[in-house]
Amino acid sequence: MAGTGLMNHTWHDNLSRWFFQEDKHTDLDWYLGLTIDGVLLLVAASVAAIAYYITKKVIIGITTKVVKKTGNTWDDELLNSRLFKWLSLLVPAIIILNTAPYAIVTHHDGVPMLANIIQSSAKVFIIVLVFLSMSSLLNIVERIYSRFEVSRELPIKGFIQVIKIIMLLAAIIFIISTLIGKSPVLIFSGLGAMTAILMLIFKDSILGLVAGIQLSANRMVARGDWIEMPKFGADGEVLEVALTTVKVKNWDKTITTIPTYALISDSFKNWRGMAKSGVRRIKRSVSIDMSTVGFLDKETLAQLSSITLIKEYLAEKTKEIATWNEENADASNKINARGLSNLGTFRAYIREYLKNHPKISDNETLLVRQLQPTEHGIPIEIYVFTTDNAWARFEDIQSDIFDHFLSVLPEFGLRAFQSPSDHSFFQTSN
Repeated sequence: MAGTGLMNHTWHDNLSRWFFQEDKHTDLDWYLGLTIDGVLLLVAASVAAIAYYITKKVIIGITTKVVKKTGNTWDDELLNSRLFKWLSLLVPAIIILNTAPYAIVTHHDGVPMLANIIQSSAKVFIIVLVFLSMSSLLNIVERIYSRFEVSRELPIKGFIQVIKIIMLLAAIIFIISTLIGKSPVLIFSGLGAMTAILMLIFKDSILGLVAGIQLSANRMVARGDWIEMPKFGADGEVLEVALTTVKVKNWDKTITTIPTYALISDSFKNWRGMAKSGVRRIKRSVSIDMSTVGFLDKETLAQLSSITLIKEYLAEKTKEIATWNEENADASNKINARGLSNLGTFRAYIREYLKNHPKISDNETLLVRQLQPTEHGIPIEIYVFTTDNAWARFEDIQSDIFDHFLSVLPEFGLRAFQSPSDHSFFQTSN
């Protein structure tokens, strides 16, 4: 330190002799020293400004041209960030930090040297710039990572936010240690007593971090997934999985934010499996008016036998029933004999229609079943999967199928249930 101080005063002595023709090595007059300080500080500031200009215009300019000429697209994120801006400001800050002790040596007794104030300010500025540079670098990493498909399965935004919080705390500690002139180790050692307070302040962040790790490790939710969470009014696409919140863009274009830890503590539905499978389930029923259910007479049976889809079914079933009746029942009594019902025939028609439908998957479950009768009729449930799971097209396929089934019901002597079920209620008397 003595050598540095001697060198500082040598600069002042040389400038003093050059400006004022004084050949002495004693302490400079305060006003004379202040003048020399100003000259040296102006020189240091000029050098810092030139260095900033060279760094920003020349070095960064060349780097920008090189990045633009490359065939990669990920390196464009460097140009879209503020990383170069913060790095270019580091150069003049470092110059000021290192030249201040040589530029300013004059001070009153008991008054802190101006060089110390400038140095402390430069150190704080450098700490802030380092933090901003590292934060920008993390943002670049996140944006580049989001370009890959794996980012949908394993989002890293929450982890990056944790790193930023740690960096921010470290930057604050280093700034405080710089301002009070104490080692940052002393401040770090004092954090142990503040652990409970810090845990209370960062409760949501800590819960979000734990939840984020669980969500990522178990691949429970990722960006682009369609999730439903009625408790929070969420029904749409996941836009972002962050440290403390998950953003969901609902289908009505509204945005819902869900606490990240709520996805662990509460239940939600994720439609990712359906989206990846390429199929989508239809599970809907038609309620049949029970008063219209009955056996087919010969005239109706002959009429239905002309339907291509169930022609073979009716032929086999008619033969099977006729054989059974001859062997086991009194054909003169309908109760003792077997017969074809219009409802059973309609179910057979639905099954054959779905098997031959071009938009119904042959590799998934195809089920047509009769559910428990209720006061609203007999539900005939259809359980199949369409080969197109896009929402709008899926709804069109589903609607077309049920439009057709409702339209052909009268051909089977059946009627859909509705209140009041008596269809004559809706007929206009002649």
